[in-house]
Amino acid sequence: MTRALVVIPTYNERENIAAIVARVRAAVPAVSVLVVDDSSPDGTGVIADEMAAADASVQVLHRTEKNGLGAAYLDAFAWALAEGFDPIVQMDADGSHQPEQLGRLLDALAAGVDAGAGAGAGAGAGADAGRPVDLVIGSRWIDGGSIENWPRRRQWLSRGGSAYARWVLRLPTRDATAGYRAFRADALRRIRLDDVHTRGYGFQVDMLWHAREAGLVVVEVPVTFVERERGRSKMSAGIVIEAMMRVTGWGLRSRFGRGLPQPASSNGSETRRSRA
Repeated sequence: MTRALVVIPTYNERENIAAIVARVRAAVPAVSVLVVDDSSPDGTGVIADEMAAADASVQVLHRTEKNGLGAAYLDAFAWALAEGFDPIVQMDADGSHQPEQLGRLLDALAAGVDAGAGAGAGAGAGADAGRPVDLVIGSRWIDGGSIENWPRRRQWLSRGGSAYARWVLRLPTRDATAGYRAFRADALRRIRLDDVHTRGYGFQVDMLWHAREAGLVVVEVPVTFVERERGRSKMSAGIVIEAMMRVTGWGLRSRFGRGLPQPASSNGSETRRSRA
């Protein structure tokens, strides 16, 4: 492992951010952490700055607007690539992605595709045997993966969303909406991040589609997803419906030869660093 970075976007996560960063640093002490805060009115950014002042492996990006998870990640990816980090990991701030399982993602990224073990659902084991893995997804929906403390309705919503995205976009990945991911830096460059324009919930599917179009090797490892204990979820039925509508549009473009989605609009945000 070289200079690994865990990116944690935040908005009103003051109840969770200190604990999740501490767990990441304890689980894999060699990694650095980048907190990306969208000017949280509850003071999350202030807490993140205090952690950064106490730990040189923690840094903070303060964004001036709350304009979507995708925008936060894209700003973070650009920063991480410029700073020379590799690999780069996505992780939620609310504890749903367990830092104690981070090693699974990093190990799979380092191991390459094993023809005998298979390649999750994302890369054909035979054809890709011996190739380096570009993207590892912490999956809820493969053997060994699970969810704790979710109501059955939400589980079916998540499963259905992944299944629909897989069918419409012809994606081989079982958990297409998963947000626990580890990328090689070169994989992010090959995706051409300037062409990823989704800012909301559909960002995860959008990135996965771009990864497939770029010919990246994607594997899944099982993780246990745990429902947050503190704070409020940002998820809603409206957000999911909007994402599925976007997926439908992308699928139609793909099937009728119009390719990847076109820009929607500029997000208009500014980013500033809290550490030199």
